[in-house]
Amino acid sequence: MKFKSLLVGGWFAQWTAFAHGISDADKQGILEGGNLEYLKLGTTHMLTGYDHLLFLFGVIFFLSRFGDIIKFITCFTLGHCVTLVFATLLHIQANYYLIDAVIALTVCYKAFENMDGFRRFFGLQSPNLLVAVFVFGLIHGFGLSTRLQQLPLGQDGLVLRILSFNLGVEFGQVAALSGMWIFLSGWRKTQSFMKWGKVANVVLFSAGLLLFLMQLHRYEHTQFAEEFPLNKEEHFQLHENMNRNRDLETETVPVEPQR
Repeated sequence: MKFKSLLVGGWFAQWTAFAHGISDADKQGILEGGNLEYLKLGTTHMLTGYDHLLFLFGVIFFLSRFGDIIKFITCFTLGHCVTLVFATLLHIQANYYLIDAVIALTVCYKAFENMDGFRRFFGLQSPNLLVAVFVFGLIHGFGLSTRLQQLPLGQDGLVLRILSFNLGVEFGQVAALSGMWIFLSGWRKTQSFMKWGKVANVVLFSAGLLLFLMQLHRYEHTQFAEEFPLNKEEHFQLHENMNRNRDLETETVPVEPQR
């Protein structure tokens, strides 16, 4: 049990370390480069943004008509463009781990909706999906903005830098969606799609829930830095000490004699 707890804690630490944030190398590249670097950063950020990609995968999972895909993705794009641009321009900020936690819940929502959860569990019709996708787009865009604001943006040419990053995000989104569409189009032609489609959305829901817990775990470390250090070695040591103390408490609990 001790090993499992330490393993889970360490796994959380390592995975969060590879979250799609803004690295020091990204910051240095931005300082040395220009708007092309912002475009590149936007593209790579979207292509490595597992929460954004999982949500998009859920959105197009059952969309077989190309026109429907365009309609829903346009709503999502409009939503995230609005908050990405204006939140950055107006310097509206929030803890990005909390925002990413909410984004993870949008993944859970879409998987739940794909499983017809509203009708099955609540006897209700699903809320308007176009509206939901647009609202969730606003949330995803705010998440992108909080990450972009980690950079030394300055004021001169700020709008162009934001638009370059935004354009890069769209390039990354188109590339990711193209791969998803090709995969899903081929899978729908097989019998396994109907058989395993529900399982895939259960996995999608579980992934969203795991991401939610992961981001809350990371938020805990940022808010209580002294108690929960972010350094990997210290992180492992902390979890090991917590498990050792828990074991000592368990050993000292008196056992009542059986009658």
